[in-house]
Amino acid sequence: MTDRSRDALISVKRSGISSSGRLSAEAIAERVGLSIANASQHLQQLRRAGLVTSRRDGKLVLYRLADDGVLGLMTALSGIAERNLAEVDRIRRSYFDDRDNMEPVSREELLQRTRDDLVTVLDVRPSDEFAVGHVPGAVNIPLNELETRLAELDPDHEIVAYCRGPWCVLSFEAVAALRARGFKVRRLEDGLPEWRAAGLPVEHL
Repeated sequence: MTDRSRDALISVKRSGISSSGRLSAEAIAERVGLSIANASQHLQQLRRAGLVTSRRDGKLVLYRLADDGVLGLMTALSGIAERNLAEVDRIRRSYFDDRDNMEPVSREELLQRTRDDLVTVLDVRPSDEFAVGHVPGAVNIPLNELETRLAELDPDHEIVAYCRGPWCVLSFEAVAALRARGFKVRRLEDGLPEWRAAGLPVEHL
C-alpha cells in the first residue's frame, strides 16, 4: 500500500463509511475536514487499490468499503501508528487523556453488560451512520444534539458511549459533557468498525 492510499484509508475511516452504507465524496469531505477535491482524490486511490467501491446515483458518486475485511486493515494501521509514531502518543496525551483518563469498557464487557441490562449504550454518531449499523440496543443521540436531549438519558443508569473508533473525538466529548452534568459514563474502548470486525452482532434500522 502506498503512503497516499494509507492516508486516504485513515481519512475514510474517520468519515464513518462502512461496507453496508454509502456516502458521497461531499459527505466524506465534510466529516473529515477535507476539501471535496482532496477527498475525491483519496477515494480514487482507495478505489484503485480495491478497498472501496463506487456507484453513481444521479449526479452523485456514492462510495462504500469493499467489504468488512477493510475494517480489519484500518484497525491494524491504527495500531501500528499508536505503537510507532511519537506524534500519535503526543496527541493522545494532550487531548484524549485530558478528556477521559478512566479505563474504557472493552467490547466483551459491554456485550455482557448489555445482555444483563446494566448499561445504556449511547451512539453519538450522526443518525445516518446509526441507521446503517449500530451496537444492539444502542440509543442514538448525535453529539450536537446531546445538550438538548439529556432528558432521554437516565442519570441513575450507567452509560457507555461510542462512535467511530478509539480516536473518534465524538465519544470523548460526549463523556466529558455528561460527566460534567453528573452522569455516570464511560466510553467503549474503540468503536463500531472494530466491533463489526470482531464479528459481534450489529443492528440496522
